[in-house]
Amino acid sequence: MAEKDTNGEEPIEEIVDEKSQKLQIPPKLPVLLLRDIVVFPYMIVPLFVGREKSKAAIDLSLASHRMILLLTQKDMEIEEPGRDDVYDVGTVAMIMRMLKLPDGRVRILAQGLVRAKVEQFEETASYYEAAIRVLAEPDTVEKTIEAEALLRNVRSGLEKAASLGKSLAPEVLIIAANVEEPGRLADLTASNLELKVPEAQEMLEVVDPAARLKKAYELLSREIQLLDVQSRISSEAKGEMDKMQRQYFLRQQMKAIQKELGEGSELQEEIKAYQDKLRKLKVAGEVREELEKQISRLAQMHPESAETTVLRNYLDWMFALPWDKSTIDNLDLKKAKAILDEDHYGLDKVKERILEYLGVRKLSKKIKGPILCFVGPPGVGKTSLGKSIARALGREFIRISLGGVHDEAEIRGHRRTYVGALPGRIIQGLRRAGSNNPVFMMDEVDKIGADFRGDPSSALLEVLDPEQNYSFRDHYLGVPFDLSKVMFITTANLIDPIQPAFRDRMEIISLPGYTEEEKLRIAERHLVPKQVKEHALTPRRIAITEGAIQRIINQYTREAGVRNLEREIASLCRKVARKVAEGRRTLTRLTSQNVETYLGPPKIFKDQLLKADHVGTTTGVAWTETGGEILFVEATKMRGKGNLMLTGSLGEVMKESAQAALSYIRTHADEYGISGRLFSDFDFHIHIPEGAIPRDGPSAGVTMATSLVSICTDVKVRRDIAMTGEITLRGNVLPVGGVKEKVLAAQRAGVLHMILPLPNKKDLVDIPKYIRTRIEFLFVEEIGEVFRHALVAPLRVKKAAKASR
Repeated sequence: MAEKDTNGEEPIEEIVDEKSQKLQIPPKLPVLLLRDIVVFPYMIVPLFVGREKSKAAIDLSLASHRMILLLTQKDMEIEEPGRDDVYDVGTVAMIMRMLKLPDGRVRILAQGLVRAKVEQFEETASYYEAAIRVLAEPDTVEKTIEAEALLRNVRSGLEKAASLGKSLAPEVLIIAANVEEPGRLADLTASNLELKVPEAQEMLEVVDPAARLKKAYELLSREIQLLDVQSRISSEAKGEMDKMQRQYFLRQQMKAIQKELGEGSELQEEIKAYQDKLRKLKVAGEVREELEKQISRLAQMHPESAETTVLRNYLDWMFALPWDKSTIDNLDLKKAKAILDEDHYGLDKVKERILEYLGVRKLSKKIKGPILCFVGPPGVGKTSLGKSIARALGREFIRISLGGVHDEAEIRGHRRTYVGALPGRIIQGLRRAGSNNPVFMMDEVDKIGADFRGDPSSALLEVLDPEQNYSFRDHYLGVPFDLSKVMFITTANLIDPIQPAFRDRMEIISLPGYTEEEKLRIAERHLVPKQVKEHALTPRRIAITEGAIQRIINQYTREAGVRNLEREIASLCRKVARKVAEGRRTLTRLTSQNVETYLGPPKIFKDQLLKADHVGTTTGVAWTETGGEILFVEATKMRGKGNLMLTGSLGEVMKESAQAALSYIRTHADEYGISGRLFSDFDFHIHIPEGAIPRDGPSAGVTMATSLVSICTDVKVRRDIAMTGEITLRGNVLPVGGVKEKVLAAQRAGVLHMILPLPNKKDLVDIPKYIRTRIEFLFVEEIGEVFRHALVAPLRVKKAAKASR
């Protein structure tokens, strides 16, 4: 219940109830606001009042004429309603009883008297008051045949509603049978129909008795229809249950009769169907023997036993498996290459491996399916590549995700000891594929768990071993199934979490990520057309230029794959689609200049080289999963006692590299013209900015050594040269990993020269040719060569010292 304010100025009006008692209605009345109910005249209703203004209005009413105006809120959730939040027409009611409850609320019993319209609304400090105009009904209503028919219809309608299950008090039917006034019968009917507030309010606002009775009859007719449908649904449901029980008893009787006559039963028909399927099935002798044994067991079982259900499920699974069904491989190498190139840009190593398999498959029918493992960061296309391989081979494609799997039964299946037992996900996938040679992809093998239920990785050793999987035994099947024709492909983000024995079963193919050029081509060929189509756009409505894509790659995404790039392109398409939906008909052209207006400020700041050469600041490169990044190693010296400070969230390996670099320079100080007193009179501080990102790895040794020798000799380091490599105490430069990612980072930052360890020269094969032509690679074996290339001026190397080495 809720309350609201009203006021007005009207002369006192009089109404006459059924006892011909004249009631004087004051021109102003206190207001009680109702939340979820509309009170009609002559309706007696209990109301609970909690708001202070409502309680004050009740107190005022009881202290004077006991009359109060009941108005209903339009929105029951509003705690402090205003004039516009309540309806204009309400009911003047008489407060018959009042009871104060222990929780502070007040319970009243009120009887509706007459309709009244709010003329003016006043809000005092403690309650609402309204000036009203009574909506008087005519004293006499012309009794026409139509009015009499309506009265009879409403009365019979109330009786029918009660017979259909409508909860109506017996007194309501008695009063309805004796009421002759159309208006009062209409109000009686409406108050018992459980109408929603808007419908009830609409009924209250109809003043004409005949029109009100007609509307009440319409609402009553609708209620009767609903009750009729509800009753029919209940009867049908009960009838269906009775029918099922009757069928069950008849079926039991029929079984008993068939047993007496020696005729076949439903179970015998199933057994005959299984035997027919077995005759047509081409399987190994062990499988056939097991099926014959289980069919014989089924024939001896009671049809209604739980074990019969388990055995039926087992036989259904066995006959549903593709024991001898294979798809025909597409051995047209040119067509397969065209399909692979159509679906993916780049990834030459993977495509070459698939075409090699097809070439051997074309020459030999006995080749076993390869077991490939695609390792790479998220978004490089590992899963979609599996689908593309299946399409190129003309095979079915099945994918399961093993991330978070802990139970060995997920791989080997459950033993047939209970009703809910099922085969493992390998056998389930083969059933879905409908062939015994699909492309079977297992995602996230680096995230497989292990607990007391077994180790799924160990269970997969048999599945992924070509020497064993020709006779894979699922616990549920209990017989060998040949998996040697299946082409298994696994995916992982990292190779380290995979068990060594598990890793040994697979052929690892690394997908390190895409270069900017490759991302650009992928976006142009695949991502942009896909997103334009998904957003119901056409080339007439949107055009994304190469420059716009290049800017998104550089300033809005930093990743090895293209997943975030696709999201940003989708964001552009959504914004254009909205404009088209709002009525725009012209072409929206997205360029590098206006991309920012659609995507907001750049999210990634491109790595940039220093603007000038500095003493003690060297440009290094680091490997990351998103393609690598450049980092600056800063070194400085200050008065002290020869201590070395390291800052910038460095890991243990990088700290050891810094100590090794300092030890090498102190050992060869005379050789490079460095005073030995420098290391006793000064402290050294090495810092790598952006310390919020932890860094570790063995490839920053030469970078730290260069910064230290620069600060010791006061010779500047070239800003356009980047380097990577580990240093030994003897001054040798050791090879490092992640060369491709590091070179890509250097190229993005505008590096012109890059120092690499000589053993890493072989890694340039993986670097795109256009990058190899832009950067000059300098290969070194000793740290002295690094100093000669990186420092602006050559160091004064003492010949004697050099000879002594």
